[in-house]
Amino acid sequence: MLSDVTTPQDLDERFRTAVATMPDAVERRAVEDPVRDGTGLTGRSALALFDAQLASRHLDLAKRWLRSFGEGFYTVGSSGHEGNAALAAVVRVTDPALLHYRSGGFYCARLAQATPPAEDHIDDGTDGDGGGPETDPIADAARDVLRGAVASAADPITGGRGKVFGSTALNIIPTSGTAGAHLPRAVGLGLAIDRMRRVATVRQRQPGPARTVGTTRQYLEPRSPWPDDAIVICTFGDASINHASATAALNTAGWADHAGLKVPVLFVCEDNGLGLSVRSPDGWVAAALRSQPGLRYLAADGCDLVDTYDTAAEAAAWVREHRRPAVLHLSTVRLMGHAGADAEAVYRSADDIDRDVARDPLVDTARLLIGAGLATPDEIISRYDEVGWQVRKVAEEVIGEPKLDAAARIVATIAPRRPIRVARVVADTGARAAGAAATTRAATLSTRLPEERGPLTLAQTINATLADALLTYPAMTVFGADVAAKGGLYGVTAGLRDRFGPHRVFDTLLDQTSIVGLGLGAGLVGQLPVPEIQYLTYLHAAEDQLRGEAAAVQFLSQGGYRNPMVLRVPGLAYQDSLGGHSQNDNSLAVLRDIPGLVVAVPARAEDAAGLLRSCLASAAVDGSVCVFLEPIALYDTRDLHTPDDGHWLAAYTPPADWGGGHIPVGRARTYLVGAGEDLTIITFGNGVRMSLRVAARLAAEGVGCRVLDLRWLAPLPVADITREATATGRVLIVDETRRSGGVGEGVLAALVEAGYVGAAARVAALDSYVPIGPAARQVLVDEDAITQGARALLAR
Repeated sequence: MLSDVTTPQDLDERFRTAVATMPDAVERRAVEDPVRDGTGLTGRSALALFDAQLASRHLDLAKRWLRSFGEGFYTVGSSGHEGNAALAAVVRVTDPALLHYRSGGFYCARLAQATPPAEDHIDDGTDGDGGGPETDPIADAARDVLRGAVASAADPITGGRGKVFGSTALNIIPTSGTAGAHLPRAVGLGLAIDRMRRVATVRQRQPGPARTVGTTRQYLEPRSPWPDDAIVICTFGDASINHASATAALNTAGWADHAGLKVPVLFVCEDNGLGLSVRSPDGWVAAALRSQPGLRYLAADGCDLVDTYDTAAEAAAWVREHRRPAVLHLSTVRLMGHAGADAEAVYRSADDIDRDVARDPLVDTARLLIGAGLATPDEIISRYDEVGWQVRKVAEEVIGEPKLDAAARIVATIAPRRPIRVARVVADTGARAAGAAATTRAATLSTRLPEERGPLTLAQTINATLADALLTYPAMTVFGADVAAKGGLYGVTAGLRDRFGPHRVFDTLLDQTSIVGLGLGAGLVGQLPVPEIQYLTYLHAAEDQLRGEAAAVQFLSQGGYRNPMVLRVPGLAYQDSLGGHSQNDNSLAVLRDIPGLVVAVPARAEDAAGLLRSCLASAAVDGSVCVFLEPIALYDTRDLHTPDDGHWLAAYTPPADWGGGHIPVGRARTYLVGAGEDLTIITFGNGVRMSLRVAARLAAEGVGCRVLDLRWLAPLPVADITREATATGRVLIVDETRRSGGVGEGVLAALVEAGYVGAAARVAALDSYVPIGPAARQVLVDEDAITQGARALLAR
């Protein structure tokens, strides 16, 4: 019986005792033969997988050893889950994988698959295509994992920024660690692998670009990094199935399969019965997974290497052949607690812990190998010690490696900016549309090109820009609820599906988490996804997908993986036809604090096309995650000062002029009303039109104003803000978002930090939800409030 918790020493002693007392084999099997009757697992493969299991176990022990004297910063381990090494053996190294933090056995086994065998290894038969003759997969796996645990700047995946399982060489995509948050991306990736084949077909029919500058072609015509027949592996814990992200993903996989779409994803639930300290109700996980429509369910004992191998092989083969989703439910145990600081005795009985230790998968595999005559007990213990020595040696080596020691180095991978390349891509898409693709453009768009249709509204301009982008970016897709058949709730995507087909413009289920997840997967596979969330209010359901997955992947992979995406979000307030906070959400705080996120807000048609093209090019070149926030109330606005003046409309820019009209990310626009020497109004979105109207009235009174349209809310155009504020010494910030957490706070902070010493005031919406009907005017910014704020500043 255990008096407290299972310590590393206790687990080590139990393994040695169990192996030492095992009887010798009655017969010896050849390494080429099945390790047990009726299985597809050979002795050679079983020996190789045992090495991976041993490496995973000793990595857990090493992490706790490092933590014991303050040199390790991560102790969550895979002990009890080492059977997932068999999963790696039945799939290909070229199958992308998103791993649970207890999938250490999988990582070690996959690395061995990609490493040529060395003659002196007990594993002398896995085949691979990487490394060299002196490469040792155990040492390599140990070095990868332990560098992350000690926050070494040499960590090959995060560069010292975190501890995750990830590798571009091994096609393992790092995940954020939020429970179940990587599942929506896995679904999106599975769907995108099939769609990318169709994109390649479309690309073959497209004329080439009129000219190619530098590396522009790679941004306009990317290639998938994975084979057409690849499947996606996604592992997760049993507690994750209760998380909204996971339930959304499993539902979406089933929904897509029911709709006849190809979703080659193998979900693997590693079920140890515990979510940290909370036990899953008996039978709940199996019942929940079995009940998922559209997903084939398979189960295996994750502590039994043979059962895991055979069942995983069946599942993987079925997913690969049928291109349909399946879920593999592995029953595992958790040894040594959740992490190093976890006192299991507080919430688990000694008998309960004992039962888990009795199912130790390393003991089970040792018994398998000894029973097949592939190793003796002494050889097993010797190999156990040898692997332990190798891992400990690496642990001692990585302790002294340098850590990240400069803020600039830490943030370097969050949001790379290459403005010259972005500008080139914008220009080249215009050259393509105006040159070799001109005939295709005329036939595809309509009998009248958008630049021939006269002045357009904001909505019409966005529609025309999306159509041109679909022509010039063959890997671009547009999707979301209602965007295809209906053309969007406001007609912004009308006609796109008819012109470009349902594989490039398509409707999705009404689930914001999954819509963003589809975009995350599509970006990974080389597409340029442009998903739509119907209203800004609805975006809050998918916040974690943007924060923890989309914006974090470059940070956690040193740019090895990226999420190019332009997320279209109709939003903000001032709608007359719809009321209430569901359609008039004016809160942007959730977007403003996500590192690296690009947020653009077009106020009028004249800027909309340029901003959208910059977002698309930034996504293609820099892997940027962009939010294109469209003010619904301005979609169909035509006039500025008087009825029928048409001053809010604009002609569409011909493709040949796109380069000249490029709007760099983070560049604002200034309007001079009068001489512009008395007052600076800084605003965006709906505030631009209101401020220009107020400025015109003030100009009639002899007051000159500068109206600065931010256009970019992230990154803020700080240089433009400072310049225009200094020009007058009086600044009025017109912020249609709320006073708390609103954009105005960021503008004020930018002015203070830039040393601005003039007068400043702010007009913002109240800290309130937007009520329905005329009452909305009582909490939102209006022209009277702007006028009063301006006069108060001028009176100083």
